[in-house]
Amino acid sequence: MPRKLFRKFLPSHDSIRSNRHIARLGPWLQHHNLWHLHRRSVAGGVAAGLFAGLIPGSNPVQFTAAALLAIAGRVNLPIAMLVTLYSNPFTIVPLYFTAFKLGQLALLQSGGGLPPLAFGLEGKGFSEWIPAALEWLAGVGKPLVIGLPLLALLLAVTGYFAVDWAWRLHVRCAWRRRRKRRAAAA
Repeated sequence: MPRKLFRKFLPSHDSIRSNRHIARLGPWLQHHNLWHLHRRSVAGGVAAGLFAGLIPGSNPVQFTAAALLAIAGRVNLPIAMLVTLYSNPFTIVPLYFTAFKLGQLALLQSGGGLPPLAFGLEGKGFSEWIPAALEWLAGVGKPLVIGLPLLALLLAVTGYFAVDWAWRLHVRCAWRRRRKRRAAAA
């Protein structure tokens, strides 16, 4: 079971409580759900990580947001921080494009793709390029600002229920295998 594999890498309660850095933060980081691997804690950690992964910024910003969400929701902290890595340089463009399209849908805007950037300004001065770039950002901005939280929420809810369902399915299959082994042994 993957849970047994992860337990090898997660710290024990005694090591968490005796750690001098964690002891400074008091009871916030000592809640048992932050470190245990059970269905609700892991599903919540995945949801927190998926939500925080779309926060604009670098990985430290996303890690911090995932940690704060995990502490507030009392869900698995390491899983939440690890899941934020789904948004990386390879996936960020499709994720933001999807968020843009979702924002267009939420705002009931009909439009193809992203508004075209005025590439005809090549060779022109900086003063002519800045207004065109700002106009392009204004066209992209509102759907993206609406779409990012919507996509983050959609991914978080989907991730939570997918992990919850997969965990339940795994437990049911394990019960069936155990029942079959016991019936064969009897």
